[in-house]
Amino acid sequence: MKTKVAIKGAEFYAFHGYYEEEMKAGNTFILDAEVELKSFDSIDDNIKDTVNYEQIYTICKQEMTHPRKLLETVVFSIVSRFRDEFENMVSAKVRLEKLGPQLGGKVEKSVIEMEI
Repeated sequence: MKTKVAIKGAEFYAFHGYYEEEMKAGNTFILDAEVELKSFDSIDDNIKDTVNYEQIYTICKQEMTHPRKLLETVVFSIVSRFRDEFENMVSAKVRLEKLGPQLGGKVEKSVIEMEI
């Protein structure tokens, strides 16, 4: 049986961006993060048998507070921490959207997604 634990639509205001103006002004980002478990035994109803989605959110929030030039670096840091900190994990997927990127024309969002 496949078991996935996820957060969807987590909103952050952060200061990521390649250009200095982006890092000063900041932007709104939307983040989805999903972890697939090796196994889940629901018999004893113990949170230690799963990945607590509060931990997923906390890792994402911590990584979003560190300004970086590349969104790929942010997402890579999140999936790397999932791999290192969640023993019961088989795979993980993180999707980060930057709303209204300044590209010289109307663009709803830019998106970076990584899966391990």
